[in-house]
Amino acid sequence: MIAFERIKKLAKEQHLSLVEVNDRAKLGTRTIYHWKNKQPSVASLTAVANVLHTTTDYLNGLTDDPSLPTDDSFSLDDDKPVMYHGYTVPDKYLDMIRGLMDADIKEGKADKHE
Repeated sequence: MIAFERIKKLAKEQHLSLVEVNDRAKLGTRTIYHWKNKQPSVASLTAVANVLHTTTDYLNGLTDDPSLPTDDSFSLDDDKPVMYHGYTVPDKYLDMIRGLMDADIKEGKADKHE
């Protein structure tokens, strides 16, 4: 499976054993090794992606870029489509996000990072 091979590669680059990655992700005993032949759950793969500082899209083979997106890549105002797990987020959802953020900004609940 793609996920297992990519996890193995990133772990090696970060000087971690698969057992260390498995333990840091708080998975069951040797869970990652089972992914040689079966698809991991979303929750487990997300935990491993967090440990390895990468995305689940990379681990699943949806992209060849293992780096995490920068804050700029999540701008809702540029011309690039916003992606979520390899799918383009529809405008109706982006409008909902904008509405939620506007409400939080108005109420002083949003943190501004510059």
